[in-house]
Amino acid sequence: MASWTDVINFVRTRYEVLEESDGWLRFRLTGPRDRTQQVTVHHLPDLDGGAWLEISSPVGRADAIDLRSLLELAGTAAIGGAAVVDGVALLKHTVPMEDLSIFHEFERPLKSVVARADAFEHQLTEADEF
Repeated sequence: MASWTDVINFVRTRYEVLEESDGWLRFRLTGPRDRTQQVTVHHLPDLDGGAWLEISSPVGRADAIDLRSLLELAGTAAIGGAAVVDGVALLKHTVPMEDLSIFHEFERPLKSVVARADAFEHQLTEADEF
């Protein structure tokens, strides 16, 4: 089982960390066409009897995008769901930490959420703000 410390160390060695606290990390990934995408991973301890990781990546400012279109786009994805937090539209996904394989059960969904959020951001805003 991977620990929160393992996740932090994994992220620090692979990505540009922008901000960090005891319970979350915000970092940047580089994608195609020199686009970048921010992502935040929150440690959710003792949720339903076990710890979870919440992966979220911004799509755009909620008041500046068509939220219905975002929901329709998110509905086509096998991973992640749409949410609005503090005025920012996000794609979010959670993974349990119990028996977590960082490479298969964290990095794969991480990259999928980030790629979809970036594609949705491009489609809905034609920008690369996040």
